[in-house]
Amino acid sequence: MQIAANQLDAHLQRGLRSLYVLHGDEPLLQQEALDTIRRTARAQGYTERTSFTVAGAHFDWSEVLASGGSLSLFADQQIVEIRIPSGKPGKEGSVALQHIAELARNNTSTLTLVTLPRLDKATQASAWFAALENYGVSLQVTPIERPALPQWIAQRLALQGQRVASGEEGQRTLQFFADRVEGNLLAAHQEVQKLALLYPADGSDAGVIGFSQVEAAVLNVARYDVFKLSEAVLSGHAVRVQRMLDGLQAEGEAEVLVHYTLSEDIRALKRARDAMAAGRPLPVALRELRIWGPRERLFERVLPRISDAAIAELLQSAHSVDGIVKGLKQADWPHSGWQALHRLALQLCALCRGSSGSAARAMHAG
Repeated sequence: MQIAANQLDAHLQRGLRSLYVLHGDEPLLQQEALDTIRRTARAQGYTERTSFTVAGAHFDWSEVLASGGSLSLFADQQIVEIRIPSGKPGKEGSVALQHIAELARNNTSTLTLVTLPRLDKATQASAWFAALENYGVSLQVTPIERPALPQWIAQRLALQGQRVASGEEGQRTLQFFADRVEGNLLAAHQEVQKLALLYPADGSDAGVIGFSQVEAAVLNVARYDVFKLSEAVLSGHAVRVQRMLDGLQAEGEAEVLVHYTLSEDIRALKRARDAMAAGRPLPVALRELRIWGPRERLFERVLPRISDAAIAELLQSAHSVDGIVKGLKQADWPHSGWQALHRLALQLCALCRGSSGSAARAMHAG
């Protein structure tokens, strides 16, 4: 059985199941979901808790299996938590998890919680994961995407009796907040809690938080990664792209890795165009290239806007920047690797936005 994260509370109100598997790469949301299940379990008499972390090829699964059938003298019901940070339980673990899943059908004295990182499609199709889903409840914890982050912040503020001003000022405040915490949801949660301490919602302003208060209180704790950079570029968000590149440079990210991400997007656009030219429908071409999810939607929007000639120019630019980040000089390009990456990213960004004039300016800037 699969449920979405926002359905968990309603699900638990209907009754606690004996097996839950949580998977995803957003630690804060996964931890909050676990806490919600634990609270419900404790209220129903699950007073003992045992935890296992699966690490290494020689992990002893027999202890995990034994724990599910043993209770102490002081508890009638127990929680057994199995953490698999790698997402790969191994051959012995696969068999053990299938056995645990089958036992969970009739074992009301043990609540089993299995936590995993984000799983690829092959792992989700494995026998052990299918058993966990069939006999228990599966909850995928997905990150809060950048467009949804301001609303998520507003909801968190509302939970502690606070809100931003209405209208344009409030939207500006939320956007500023989102810019400062992008990619770091745990930090966003902590900054929201800090606002509750600094500006408690018991004053005459009824909990309204102004821009100046947020600006003074919220630190720049954004954490950027090259995968989010790809999303920003394909979305055509030039200002966000420049901010992310500056952040990646400040964090010491390798220039070659940033270049690889940008050039892979360009090559993927080229391969998709070639597949379409060969007669494949766009959804089929993207599936063959293993492009799905939010990235698939971006490619579907971008591909009709970019010509073969524009992609050829992007490929040549990517080739030039490849040499620059490896220490070579290229005519008509900045000598600095990061400046060259800025130019390449903005060139691709402008084309994804559908602005040929902007693309030309990006190509000849610097």
